[in-house]
Amino acid sequence: MTGQDRTGQDRTGQDRTGQDRTGQTGQDRTEDRGQRTEDRGQRTEDRGQDRGQDSPRLVTLVGTYIAYGGTSGFLHLCNQPRYGQRHVQNMPVATGEETGVGAFDALCDNLNSPAFESAVGASDDDINFLSNLMNSTVLQSLIQVHETLQDSNLEPVSCTNVELIHDIVKDIDAAPSIPGTNELRDILTEPNFRALLEAHDDIASKNYDAIPDVFPMFAPPPPQEMLNPKVSDAIRMVGIRKNADEPLGITVRKESKPDEDGEHLVIARILTGSMIDRQGLLQVGDIIKEINGHEVQDPDQLQEIMKRCSGSVTLKVLPSFYDPSAFSQVYLKAHFNFDPRRDNLIPCREAGLRFKAGDILQVVNMDDPNWWQARKVDDNGPSGLIPSQTLEEKRKAFVKPEYDYTHKSLLCGLVTKKKRKMMYQSRKNAEFDRTDLLIYEEVARMPPFQRKSLVLIGAQGVGRRSLKQRLIKADPSRFGSVIPHTSRPMRPNEVDGIDYHFMDPDDMNQEILENRFLEYGAFDDNYYGTKFESIRKVIQSGRMCVLDINPQALKAIKTSEFMPFVVFVTAPPGDIMRNMHEYAFQRGLTDKIRTEKDFIATKEESRQIGRNYKHYFDLTIVNDNMDATYNKLRQAIETLSTEPQWVPVSWVY
Repeated sequence: MTGQDRTGQDRTGQDRTGQDRTGQTGQDRTEDRGQRTEDRGQRTEDRGQDRGQDSPRLVTLVGTYIAYGGTSGFLHLCNQPRYGQRHVQNMPVATGEETGVGAFDALCDNLNSPAFESAVGASDDDINFLSNLMNSTVLQSLIQVHETLQDSNLEPVSCTNVELIHDIVKDIDAAPSIPGTNELRDILTEPNFRALLEAHDDIASKNYDAIPDVFPMFAPPPPQEMLNPKVSDAIRMVGIRKNADEPLGITVRKESKPDEDGEHLVIARILTGSMIDRQGLLQVGDIIKEINGHEVQDPDQLQEIMKRCSGSVTLKVLPSFYDPSAFSQVYLKAHFNFDPRRDNLIPCREAGLRFKAGDILQVVNMDDPNWWQARKVDDNGPSGLIPSQTLEEKRKAFVKPEYDYTHKSLLCGLVTKKKRKMMYQSRKNAEFDRTDLLIYEEVARMPPFQRKSLVLIGAQGVGRRSLKQRLIKADPSRFGSVIPHTSRPMRPNEVDGIDYHFMDPDDMNQEILENRFLEYGAFDDNYYGTKFESIRKVIQSGRMCVLDINPQALKAIKTSEFMPFVVFVTAPPGDIMRNMHEYAFQRGLTDKIRTEKDFIATKEESRQIGRNYKHYFDLTIVNDNMDATYNKLRQAIETLSTEPQWVPVSWVY
C-alpha cells in the first residue's frame, strides 16, 4: 500500500500535481481503475434505477466528510460496521500514517484490485457503490480543496504585541507633546484594546488546547415518538383553601383553541407571592373548567362565584404543562410615579403596584410584553403589575404633558406651543438630553463603599459653593477639589497651578476638541474649564473629589470611573432664602446684593434642574439652614461607608 509523506511526494515518486515520475498522470490511474471495474460496471447497468437511488447517499456522504473534520474523520467513519442502508464489513482503510489524497488513492487501489472481492466477501452492490463514491468528481474535488486549506499555514506577524504597545506608550510619555499623541495613548491603554491584543497574542502563540484530529461518532437520534410525545388532555381536580378577605392572585382571559369549538377561561398570569403562587397548584395557561361543580366560561362569572366562596374551593382544571421561568434577579430604579388606580390600560387595577420615582423594584416576571410583575425591595408586601419599559415609553412619547398625571408641570405660563426646527449638534446635546424618556434604570446592590467623587448640583446662589469650601476646610485630607484651567493671561500675584492652570488658547481649544474637559465655558473671550485629568489626580491622591458643576455635565461624570455621589441642593421658599441672605450679608459672609427678582430666578432655576435632572440625584437637600444642610451632607457621606448602596449596573459589570 502506498502512502504520501509530508514532503508532498509519495513513496512511488508521485507528487501532488497528480503526475508521477514515470509520466503516468492521475487521470491515467483513474482510467486504469475504471478498466479493472468494467465487468462490475456491466452488471451495474442492469440496476440503473437502483444506482439512481444512490445519489442522495452520495450527497449524504459528502456532507459526512465535511462534518467529520475532513479525511481523517471520514476514514474513521468508513471503518464503522454500518453506514446508511448498506452492510459493508472489513472495508479497506488507509493506515494512520496516510492522509489526504494519498490515503484515498490507497483505498481506491485496494478497492479495484482483482482479489478484493473474494478477500472481503462483499457483495457486488456494496463494492460498486463504494467504487463510484471514491471515484466521483465531487468527492475528489472536495478532498483537493480540504488538502489545499489544510496546507495553507498562516503565520502571525508578531506574538508580542502587548510588549510592543507598552514600549510605544513609554515613547509617547517621553516625547514632547504632539497633537494627537495623547489621544493615541488613551486608545492604546484602553482596557478593551489591551484585552484584544492579549487575545491575539495567545492565539498567535497557540496558547490553547489542541483540536482533536478525529471527532467521536455521534449517537443515533432518539426515536421520533420521544421527540414529539403526545400529551392527552388530563382533567385535574385542584383543592385550595381560600380566605374570605384574600384574593386568589390570578388574572384570566378568554381564549379559543383551533381544534375546539367555544372559548375557554385561561389563566393569564399568577401574581408572585399570592395565595395561588404560594400553593403552586396552578400554572399560567391552565384552563379553568369548573369551580365547586359550577361551570365557568367568562371572567365575570368566575369573579361572582369566587366572591361567594370561602374555605375549601375545588377547581376542575385542564393543565397547560407550562414551565415557569426562573426567579428573576433584575432590579430597577423607577424614574416616574405610577398609581394603578388612575391607569386606564392596566388589566386589573387591584393587581397593580403603586410606586414613586426613586423606588427600587425587583422584577419577578417579564413574560408579558406590556405588564411586568414586580415587588418593592425591602417591602414585605405582595408583588403587583407595573408597566413595562416598552409600554411606558410609548405612552410617554404620545401623551401630552398636560394629560400625563405622572409629570405635573409647575412652570405655568412658561411653556409655549410654538415649535421650531433645529439641527442636532454635539456641543448642544444637553438640550436633547433633557427630552430623554427615562423610565427605569437597572441597578445592582453593592456592599458599603466610599464613592470617588461628590457632585453638588444646584441653582445659582443656592449655597453649593459654600458647602464645598466648608467640607474641604473641615477635612482637607479626605476632601479635595480641582484647580480649573483657563486660556487667559496670568495676572500679577497669580501662581500657575494654585489659582489656575494657565494654558495657551490654541492648546486649550485643541484639548476641548479632544473631549478632555468635563465642562468649559467662555468669558471675555477666554476659556475656563475643568479637565478630567485634574479629577483623576485628586482621586488618585486618596481623597474624594468635590465638584460643583453645571447639571449638563452630569451625563459625562456619572460613570464607573468617577462613581459620583450626586447631591441636589434645592432652593428653600422665597422668604427663607431672603432671610438667609440677610443673615450672611450682615456678618460679612457675602458682599453680594440680591433683589427679589434674583430670589425668584433662583427658585425657578432650582425647579427646572430638579425636573430635568432628577434621575441623576442620589440625595436631595433643601438648603433652608446652612448648618443643618452641612450636617445632613456629612451624615449622608458617612452612611456610604456603613450601608449597602444601589448603583447603576454598569458600575458592577
